[in-house]
Amino acid sequence: MIPIRDNVPRETRPYAVLAIIIVNALVFLFVFSLSPQARAQMFYLFGVVPARFFEPDWAAWAGYPDTLGWPFLTYMFLHGGWLHVILNMWMLWIFGDNIEDVTGHGWFVLFYVLCGLAAVAVHMAFERSSPLPVIGASGAIAGIMGAYIVLYPHGKVLTLIPVFFFPFIFRIPASLFLGFWFLTQILSGVYSTAHGAQNVAWWAHVGGFVAGIVLIRWFRRPGRCRYCYNPDTRDYDPEDSDPPVV
Repeated sequence: MIPIRDNVPRETRPYAVLAIIIVNALVFLFVFSLSPQARAQMFYLFGVVPARFFEPDWAAWAGYPDTLGWPFLTYMFLHGGWLHVILNMWMLWIFGDNIEDVTGHGWFVLFYVLCGLAAVAVHMAFERSSPLPVIGASGAIAGIMGAYIVLYPHGKVLTLIPVFFFPFIFRIPASLFLGFWFLTQILSGVYSTAHGAQNVAWWAHVGGFVAGIVLIRWFRRPGRCRYCYNPDTRDYDPEDSDPPVV
């Protein structure tokens, strides 16, 4: 399922979302201007390699330098290919603006980073001895999606579903779209753990999503949730009649 757009209006310009997208794009262009060998070194040095932190003797033998923990931040801005970065940034663009409405610009960045940290922590709990680097913004973006399902379960996501060679477009409730996505991450994580195949950090997605659900209650600013779900009306809850800024 490929989301096209959601129907929840935004009230403010998503400056933080735009800044994160621009930084990711610039880092991606720089990394992919390097030779394949130098690119791989960037992934291993600035991505999160669980064994590097859980097995210090192996890390010293492999030549990893001492670190203050900066890979736990830098891994969120590295991507393995065009499709990887485009899909991640597209998901951030669709769901992130409405979360930034609620948190404010600066707090959104902190919320994003904390979700990314929680995501990689859960991955490392399942893959303590993995020598493979974790890279990508998907764990942090999963946190945005977790917050979205809490605040806007009544929203609708215009979704492209390819069936064989035929594209079908449906308007799916956000709770169903995100709930199904979350379930597939759990099932994929269980399967990959059982079979020892870890090409995708499924548990990072799970960890980020749950972190977003939990953390948004502290990052949600009073009076900023104009279009959030209202359990009384089961719809949007506009506070006034002014049109939203887009």
